[in-house]
Amino acid sequence: NVAFFLLADDCDDPLVSALPQSSFSSSSELSSSHGPGFARLNRRDGAGGWSPLVSNKYQWLQIDLGERMEVTAVATQGGYGSSNWVTSYLLMFSDSGRNWKQYRQEDSIWGFSGNANADSVVYYRLQPSIKARFLRFIPLEWNPKGRIGMRIEVFGCAYRSEVVDLDGKSSLLYRFDQKSLSSIKDIISLKFKTMQSDGILLHREGPNGDHITLQLRRGKLFLLINSGEAKLPSIPVLINLTLGSLLDDQHWHSVLIQRLGKQVNFTVDEHRRHFHAQGEFNYLDLGYEISFGGIPAPGKSVSFPHKNFHGCLENLYYNGVDIIDLAKQQKPQIIAMGNVSFSCSQPQSMPVTFLSSRSYLALPGSSGEDEVSATFQFRTWNKAGLLLFSDLQLVSGGLLLVLNDGKLKLNLYQPGKLPSDITAGAGLNDGQWHSVSLSAKRNHLSVAVDGLVASAAPSLGPEQFYSSGTYYFGGCPDKSFGSKCKSPLGGFQGCMRLISISNKVVDLISVQQGSLGNFSDLQIDSCGISDRCLPNYCEHGGECSQSWSTFHCNCTNTGYRGATCHNSIYEQSCEAYKHRGNTSGFYYIDSDGSGPLGPFLLYCNMTETAWTIIQHNGSDLTRVRNTNPENPYAGFFQYVASMEQLQATINRAEHCEQEFTYYCKRSRLGNKQDGAPLSWWIGRTNETQTYWGGPLPDPQKCTCGLEGNCIDSQYYCNCDADRNEWTNDTGLLSYKEHLPVTKIVITDTGRPHSEAAYKLGPLLCRGDSKCSQCFLDRDGIHPQFPYPPPTIVTFSFDVGNGPFEISVQSPTHFNDNQWHHVRVERNMKEASIQVDQLTPKTQPAPADGHVLLQLNSQLFVGGTATRQRGFLGCIRSLQLNGMTLDLEERAQVTPEVQPGCRGHCSSYGKLCRNGGKCRERPSGFLCDCTFSAYTGPFCSNEISAYFGSGSSVIYSFQENYFLSKNSSSHAASFHGDMKLSREMIKFSFRTTQTPSLLLFVSSSYKEYLSVIIAKNGSLQIRYKLNRYQEHDVVNFDFKNMADGQLHHIEINREEGVVVVEIDENTRRQVHLSSGTEFSAVKSLVLGRILEHSDVDQETALAGAQGFTGCLSAVQLSHVAPLKAALHPSHPAPVTVTGHVTESSCVSQAGTDATSRERTHSFADHSGTIDDKEPLANAIKSDSAVIGGLIAVVLFILLCITAIAVRIYQQKRLYKRNEAKRSENVDSAEAVLKSELNIQNAVNENQKEYFL
Repeated sequence: NVAFFLLADDCDDPLVSALPQSSFSSSSELSSSHGPGFARLNRRDGAGGWSPLVSNKYQWLQIDLGERMEVTAVATQGGYGSSNWVTSYLLMFSDSGRNWKQYRQEDSIWGFSGNANADSVVYYRLQPSIKARFLRFIPLEWNPKGRIGMRIEVFGCAYRSEVVDLDGKSSLLYRFDQKSLSSIKDIISLKFKTMQSDGILLHREGPNGDHITLQLRRGKLFLLINSGEAKLPSIPVLINLTLGSLLDDQHWHSVLIQRLGKQVNFTVDEHRRHFHAQGEFNYLDLGYEISFGGIPAPGKSVSFPHKNFHGCLENLYYNGVDIIDLAKQQKPQIIAMGNVSFSCSQPQSMPVTFLSSRSYLALPGSSGEDEVSATFQFRTWNKAGLLLFSDLQLVSGGLLLVLNDGKLKLNLYQPGKLPSDITAGAGLNDGQWHSVSLSAKRNHLSVAVDGLVASAAPSLGPEQFYSSGTYYFGGCPDKSFGSKCKSPLGGFQGCMRLISISNKVVDLISVQQGSLGNFSDLQIDSCGISDRCLPNYCEHGGECSQSWSTFHCNCTNTGYRGATCHNSIYEQSCEAYKHRGNTSGFYYIDSDGSGPLGPFLLYCNMTETAWTIIQHNGSDLTRVRNTNPENPYAGFFQYVASMEQLQATINRAEHCEQEFTYYCKRSRLGNKQDGAPLSWWIGRTNETQTYWGGPLPDPQKCTCGLEGNCIDSQYYCNCDADRNEWTNDTGLLSYKEHLPVTKIVITDTGRPHSEAAYKLGPLLCRGDSKCSQCFLDRDGIHPQFPYPPPTIVTFSFDVGNGPFEISVQSPTHFNDNQWHHVRVERNMKEASIQVDQLTPKTQPAPADGHVLLQLNSQLFVGGTATRQRGFLGCIRSLQLNGMTLDLEERAQVTPEVQPGCRGHCSSYGKLCRNGGKCRERPSGFLCDCTFSAYTGPFCSNEISAYFGSGSSVIYSFQENYFLSKNSSSHAASFHGDMKLSREMIKFSFRTTQTPSLLLFVSSSYKEYLSVIIAKNGSLQIRYKLNRYQEHDVVNFDFKNMADGQLHHIEINREEGVVVVEIDENTRRQVHLSSGTEFSAVKSLVLGRILEHSDVDQETALAGAQGFTGCLSAVQLSHVAPLKAALHPSHPAPVTVTGHVTESSCVSQAGTDATSRERTHSFADHSGTIDDKEPLANAIKSDSAVIGGLIAVVLFILLCITAIAVRIYQQKRLYKRNEAKRSENVDSAEAVLKSELNIQNAVNENQKEYFL
């Protein structure tokens, strides 16, 4: 409990020890030997310290320093040799001994920790220091086994100042020495105090409207700087900076204004705002006069309402000139206008603070008077509370004056009558002083707020009002006091002053001394209101509102959430959205999380890799002509995000790239003779770049130069060959530090027939390097929590008032080898912790803690400096206030810690659906859909196909065996030597045709499985697992399955037991009699059976008819025939016959199937998908071959004719364009395509094609 410190300057003299006895005073004293004069530090006079008569929170010890002094530190002791000491206290200060102000550190510490015994000394340095004459110590808590006892010392030095008092009609006018006048620099410093909420502190203007003004409005300071009209036609620049609040409290406030060119620093007390102006702001055209306290003769720049300042100014300096000292010496450059004095008057206004909802002030009136009247002023942030209550005699009623929803409501209630209300004012909970006047006389009832009177009709009141003699302000006492006081909306929390009853001012000093009225939980002679929205702790534009005891942040439309709008509601990358299971689409990305950058909209392409796609305004082809080095062309690219947002996105990504294509005809990128670049681009570093492809900067080289395949081997770029025909240089720019491209400059299109065109692709980024930054601690892979139990995660901190803990408990253990996400936050309002999807725990932050955590050690992750109770497991993606810490880098240089930690699939593997397998990747995971009937990033996109009449898909297992017998493919298990005792079949279908063959599996031994729809629309599953036995039939005739609706079928066989599930609501189990094993599986057929098979009659009929409709997600164990046909990733033995088109089976019923077809069509393709495989089931008919040849010849002739006509049209268009040499082409890309097509038709050896 002892704090020692060293003062950095000489302002550390003891100020109390030499004071006379009369400088000490107190609320009371236990005895003459316990008086306040014995409260000097380390003295044993009297009883050895001050002790009040009663130990309660209304006691105080006061010191008069004789004059205003600068106080830099305080020290306390308990009573010598006693059990009397104070454990916490408040420190108040004042210039006049009235209107005390509470000293606060960091805007939140109100109380000081005191002593733990009678003799030790506890020092506190005051930052900032206090400039005051009077100090008052108010004990809050003391030794419970003793009483209040204090000895004190105060350290500091003399404080010198120059003061001027302005009465609201006066001002000072200072005229400059024109030789020392600066138009770009101003430094102004001053202190002020006032009771008025509005007034001009300083003003300077110029002849053309430029001005600088410091104005007090509603208790806040506004710095107004207008610049620009002097330099027409530039746009005026108006700076409006606001600082401070509640500055009309009759206490000193310091102001510092620093302007240097475009930089403006504005400081009020401990709060600062910085402004960097744009445009023509570095010059202000101002006159040679500046006024303080008012505007003597307003010019045209003063278009705002204003009034003169009424109060005191201290130590007023303008660019180093002591303005008040010049005025005192009556120097000619200072003109004092009006009544100006050089001492600060002290208005004796005593406020009173209602600290809690239990506070009240009961004051006597004159009982039996025929009038009830009271006036007072109040200020508060609360919307509701009782302001005044008074009993009425004779009518057994009462008057209630309440604040309700920021409005004043006067309520007269009488037994047996409806209450009558008068409402006045609005928004009165704005923290400003508001005056109230209440009058009830005879049958007239009225209330005035800020001078506006509201009255009730005379018939609503009694014939005569009589006061009961007691007025209750702010609240009601406990019912045990026998009061009839009512407080329906709770007590008032705020300040009151200038209280009068029946036109008599209430003496609050007498109230404080206990000789007038009574009170509870009040702070007399001080207004303890504070603005909890200054500074504004609501981040990212959150709107701050407040009550007496707390503040609230409205985060609507900010993109953030939480008590202080700190947490982004959006992910930081597309990779993070993929980890949540999101598919491709537009998403808001917040690259820096809770940092200052806002979110922006982009497209995430969720393939095997999550690609971030950021568009710009230059994605169309742009043509350039008539440029040279003296008249260059500059093209600018504006992105959907700011450069700061782009930089954060790029830095977070593992890889970024941008495709740049430069088309050229006699337009070079560089000059080979002197090496000078003729075209270049600029990235975010604002540096000139002359490379046109590749992962590393290689000046004046293109992709063809890096790969060695340029059209002219003498050059490193195709365009540098300077040919009189179109060619291009296309490259991927992937050096992250230079991306994105923001500008291109072209200078070589001024020669005859010279032209260029360019096209820049979107910025593409993939991966999330921050997600991969994890480390493995102490060679362990299973997280372990030795203490506390492995079901609890605890967040603890200490903000200066003792340890504080908050925990989350899980029903399961955390050491389960799964990734767990932990988020903890501490702000001004609360502390919170959330683990995974468990319910977050939140507790209000301690009211008397520091605003900022005072931390100065290193950050230890996974253990402490002593390495006790260290963490064993993996940690990744550690972020501190939105900034991701590079754990991998630290892990490489830290003993017993290793970089890298796999395990994404243990947490995110569940995102891989429909049989997809999760595969680990360095910075994430991949869903392997190889053996699934689905595709997509999460194996959730079903593969469906529309089957036309007579079409089929045949998957041959015999051929697949030879293709994959040396591989690890699961399909290799289906071969001639293999007997299947189990299989799983899944698919969906939609059709209106009967009969239909949905699926047919055959073997080399005349065994088969068929799934058909019979003539009557019933679904039948037919098994024949032994060629010597009759087939088994599983019939579902409960509904017509050819109803055009989508149906889902799942068949699972385990030896002789078959379980069939239809549409997830019909389930049946049957036992087969034909056998238990499938021998030598040969092929799987979807649709029509093309070859003769030894099958039953119903299957043969359905097989000849085939299937017309949509099949989806067909899977036989690990084989997906539709996927092999429509999305082949390797050679597969699939034969497609007839019209089979990729489609979507989930379309609305009744929609024409052909309208749902996509572009992936295999119509009339006969043979395997891979060109290397031999064709099967080719049409052998000679007539069919001849017809096909004739059709091909006719088609070729028609194409040649169309091309000839097109070339003739384009030649005419080209000649017209060459004649006009038009700079603005409606569709540059279309025209360039045409020209390239012409060039390709003429030049058979052309190697570059434009598609």
